[in-house]
Amino acid sequence: MLRFAVAAVLSYALALSVFAAGPTPNQIKNLVTFGDSYTDIDTHADGGIMWPVFAAQDGNLALFPFAKSGATCSNKLTPRVFPGVFDDELPAYFAAKANGSLGRLSPAETMYTLWIGTNDVGAGTLLTGQANPGVTVVDTTACAVNWVSALYKSGARNFIFQNMIPLETTILYAADSYPNRFWTAERNTTEWSVFMRELTTSGNAIAKLMLQALAPTLPGAHIGLFDSHTLFAQMFAQPQRFLNGTAPLNVTGCAHSCVFAPNERTSDPGVCTDAVGTDQDSFLWFDELHPSVQAERVVAKLIAAAIHRQPEADEFITWLS
Repeated sequence: MLRFAVAAVLSYALALSVFAAGPTPNQIKNLVTFGDSYTDIDTHADGGIMWPVFAAQDGNLALFPFAKSGATCSNKLTPRVFPGVFDDELPAYFAAKANGSLGRLSPAETMYTLWIGTNDVGAGTLLTGQANPGVTVVDTTACAVNWVSALYKSGARNFIFQNMIPLETTILYAADSYPNRFWTAERNTTEWSVFMRELTTSGNAIAKLMLQALAPTLPGAHIGLFDSHTLFAQMFAQPQRFLNGTAPLNVTGCAHSCVFAPNERTSDPGVCTDAVGTDQDSFLWFDELHPSVQAERVVAKLIAAAIHRQPEADEFITWLS
């Protein structure tokens, strides 16, 4: 009898833990976003509407955007001339919260998202050895995970951490890349592609372990890990499931392609080719680094579904608490 009683208690405890993971359906009313050009709604790095705007529409959410194009997690680790999450975005959020311009965001009804890492590991930082001395992907990943703790201390309780996509499938980091507006100097494109695969996969693995360790230490928090890497790998391998444009489906080119001469200044225009109208929705990439508008729609739909605990997102979201 004791054995059955213990089994029943364990089963009940497991059921409670599963039920407690993540917010309840339709609990979330507000979306606060942090990150880089993959999330910044003002730069239109995809040539159109960015995913947070679509997600707010899909999920009937009030949007509060703080992501900035070019951002890394911290310029103290990977110095650039662009904002950083800890240098600029979080201070901007805390200032807005303090001065009342955000209104009264209920912690229970607000989801915070972070999609960062593309610039931390990319050209001009870790990939090319231009991070601060001694800084590795462990440090940039730990910084990103610490975003959860920083917001938790300010009262936030619901988080989605979006991991890095397989950047080696973008044109910039592909083995057969060409000089483009992001990099025209000589490089070994195969070496870049292999190294980028190592950086994104190892950084994502480290982030998962760190978040799993962090989750039990934050009472009342709900932490979701959104697997952007798997999503974009699937879009790359099976574009017919996700892309719906009027041109042949294309995951190795981009809707706005600009080819430069080797060592040409990136401020020059290059030789550009543009897809127009609905042909753009046949592309996974907008340019040599950024997802297309159609890819943004896919991300938005799944993030909104994850926030509201809808089953179509279950493949890509893991609620750790």
